[in-house]
Formats: sequence, C-alpha cells, structure tokens
Amino acid sequence: MRLIPGELADVDGVPVSAPPRTWLDLAAALPLDYLIALGDQLIRIPRPGLEGRAQPYAYKEGLRLLIRQHPNMKGVEKARLALDEMRVGSDSFPETFLRLALLDARLPEPELQLRLDPRDDRSPAADLGYRRFRIAVQYDGAIHLTREQQSRDNRRDEAFLNAGWAYFKVNADDLAEGFEAVIPRIKRARIRSA
Repeated sequence: MRLIPGELADVDGVPVSAPPRTWLDLAAALPLDYLIALGDQLIRIPRPGLEGRAQPYAYKEGLRLLIRQHPNMKGVEKARLALDEMRVGSDSFPETFLRLALLDARLPEPELQLRLDPRDDRSPAADLGYRRFRIAVQYDGAIHLTREQQSRDNRRDEAFLNAGWAYFKVNADDLAEGFEAVIPRIKRARIRSA
C-alpha cells in the first residue's frame, strides 16, 4: 500500500489510517451514496462541546489533493464523484440520504442547518430546507427521544410553525422507505408557496 506522509494517524500508540485516507480506501467498496454520506461526516463542522474537537476531520480541498495523489487507486473515480456531491452541514448519514433523495426527486439543492433567522446564531434550526419556499425538514433520530431533546425540539418545531413555514419531521421509518412518502408532500408545499 502506498502511503503519503500525513495519511497515518496515531491512536494510543497504534498507527492507523487517518480518516481522509480511510474514506479514500473505502471508495472501492462503498456504494456512492454511502461514500457521499461518509464524506459529509468528514467535512462537517463539529460541535466542540459534544465531540471534544473544533475542526473537521478533512476539508474538500484536502480530499481533492488526496485523490490527485492516488490517481490509479481503485475507487478513485467514485471518490471524485462523491466529493462533488459532499456538503458541509449534514450532521448524520440519514440527513445526507434525505438530501440526496430530494435531489433525486428533482427538487432544488436544500440549505443545510437552516436557521429560522439566519442573522441569529441562537435561532432555531432545521436540518435542511428551502428558505425561499419557507419549507423546513427535520430528521429525528434516536437522540431526539430524550426528554431534554424533545423539549428543545418542541420549541424549534413551534418556532417554524408559528412563523408560517411548512414543517416536516421524518424518522427511521421514512429513511427505510427512501423518503417516498414525504417527498411528494414537500413537492406540494413547494408548489403552494410558489
């Protein structure tokens, strides 16, 4: 295996491939949408209080350089395609899969981490949506089942609804069916707001 300096990391004294190199290695085996979702996790902005880090694992330009440094590696073309579709702002694999499903349904590229008031960093935010059409979409995973999180979610939900937005909450059942039930509802809301 050809490794370039910086492609290895140290975990408790054990050398392991660094996250960007692992992503590139997995390009040969993963389906494209999973490679995009994994890449979104590499480039997303972490929450320092929750994750103990302030910097992403990678930046798109660094991944672009990594791909150029391994032009003959198996999966490099898929990695290049994935990189074009990766976006900062997706906090989970399901959020990425939801974004990709919206694009596959020929909806416009959604804004990620959509703040109700974009000028206020403390304003409630939905996972994604369309400001122009006043549509917000929230993916509720297992973390949203705690009492504390449900209280925060209820305040967020009410803020969007009280502001007159079309507001959609999706979950693992929607993910399992490829978001087939929610996408037509989002399309109808877009038509109504146009």
